[in-house]
Amino acid sequence: MSKYAKNVVTREIVLAAVTKNGRALEHASAELQADREIVLAAVTKNGGALEYASAEMQADREIVLAAVTESGWALEYASAELQADREIVLAAVTKNGWALKYASAEMQADREIVLAAMTKNGWALKFASPELQADREIVLAAVPISRGRS
Repeated sequence: MSKYAKNVVTREIVLAAVTKNGRALEHASAELQADREIVLAAVTKNGGALEYASAEMQADREIVLAAVTESGWALEYASAELQADREIVLAAVTKNGWALKYASAEMQADREIVLAAMTKNGWALKFASPELQADREIVLAAVPISRGRS
C-alpha cells in the first residue's frame, strides 16, 4: 500500500472515530487535528474536542461556534480573538453560564452576555466585571438560579 493510500485510510478511520466520539481527536496526528472536516465532525459530537484541535482550528469561527453550541465549556480552548467575539460568547454562555469564565474582559462587562450567563448559572456572577457584579438587576438574576446550590 502506498503512503498516500495509508494516509487516506488513516483519515477515514479518524473521521469515523471522531464522528462516534469527538474526543478521539486527542489521538489523531497533528496533521489530522488541523483537518477542518475532521475537527468539525469532532466538535459537533463533543465541543470539548476543541482542546485537541490545532491552533488554526481553534481560531476558526465556524469550528468554534459549533464547539460552543455543543458545549459552552469549549470557549476555554477558543483563540483569544474568538473569546472576544460576541456571537460566540453568547452561544457559549447560553449553553453553560460558567463559560463566562473564559470570555474576554470586554465580554465579561457586556450586560446582555452576563444576563444570559446568569439565567444558566448564577454562580457565574463571579466572572462578571466588577461593575456588573454590583448591578442590582444582574445580582437579582443570579440569585434564583444559585439559591439552594452548594
